[in-house]
Amino acid sequence: MMSGEILRIVALTGVLLLGAAALAAEQARDRAAWMAEGSYGVMVHYLITPKGETPEARTADFNRIIDGFDVPRFLKQIQDSGADWLIFTIGQNTSYYNSPNAFLDSRLPGHTPKRDLVLEIARGLHAQGKRFIAYLPAEVAAPSDLHEVFAWSADDKTEFHKRYTSFVRDYAVKLGKLCDGWWFDGCYPAPPFNAGGYPWEMWMQASRAGNPAAAVALNDGSFCTGRLTAVSPLQDYLSGEVHLLEDGKIRTDFVGGPPQKRADRKVRGEGQEAVTYYMPASRYVQGVQWHALVPLFLPFNPAIPGDLLDYPDEELFTFLRDVKAVQGAITFNVPIGNDGVLPDKPAAQLKRIGEFLRKLSPPR
Repeated sequence: MMSGEILRIVALTGVLLLGAAALAAEQARDRAAWMAEGSYGVMVHYLITPKGETPEARTADFNRIIDGFDVPRFLKQIQDSGADWLIFTIGQNTSYYNSPNAFLDSRLPGHTPKRDLVLEIARGLHAQGKRFIAYLPAEVAAPSDLHEVFAWSADDKTEFHKRYTSFVRDYAVKLGKLCDGWWFDGCYPAPPFNAGGYPWEMWMQASRAGNPAAAVALNDGSFCTGRLTAVSPLQDYLSGEVHLLEDGKIRTDFVGGPPQKRADRKVRGEGQEAVTYYMPASRYVQGVQWHALVPLFLPFNPAIPGDLLDYPDEELFTFLRDVKAVQGAITFNVPIGNDGVLPDKPAAQLKRIGEFLRKLSPPR
């Protein structure tokens, strides 16, 4: 009798645990649901390498450039694009970050601006009814002037992860509900990046410290290196980095140099004949929202000629139609000037993309 009761309790506990796991999976899906339901996203790599002979001179030049960013005009361009979200770089491998940070500023002053550019943009986007995703690398392998403050090591990353997630947490808390998501770069499987493994639970807690609903992506090179699944089941959407579209499909073979550009505007690596293509078959990949990040006009991979990323509208529309058919999400990365203005040609194509998607899926 007692043993039967114990068995019932054990069985009930197992059911509850399975239910909790299923609920966690659903919550993860829910965090990125707006990406599938929205139109598309825009990403810009706003990265400043200030000039100057001294740290003080570089900080002054950095502040001068950040102060010249035309936020109203930039926000107007995003509004005109018809995009529903923006991925904006807080920083990447220049040792300068576009928003003040309590952790970094108290230990290495002069590497963030007086103006909180990121916070201004996030507020402006939310005023338009759009969403904001923050970009940061998951590493500081370069430049070396950040190694000491973040305790970076090629061998043991234990202290690095503690310090860097404190850095991330400060941004997450400051942005709060204005931060709808994160896109973490440099989550590569090979040393020195993954020495000791990544404590992704710690990263998720830090990223969601200001907004438990923030959707997180982890980038390991993704589609451009033939990786078609998530880095961790804890992330909410695929990073989806793409280097090249061809005939409206994603190239998953890495294009190395020197590339050979053919007369038909297709590119092959030296001696390469076979290429591989990929497109999504469903909305989720092992429970993670499918998402692609596609560069326009400006390559992620320097081996790819920039003019190949000047796609005809028809090719992009074919790609968009096929992705949207399975409720995948798409973000386009475009160039941006130091003044915060998108060049005319990318801005015009984004606007046409927005118009196409409104016709494809008119508002309810």
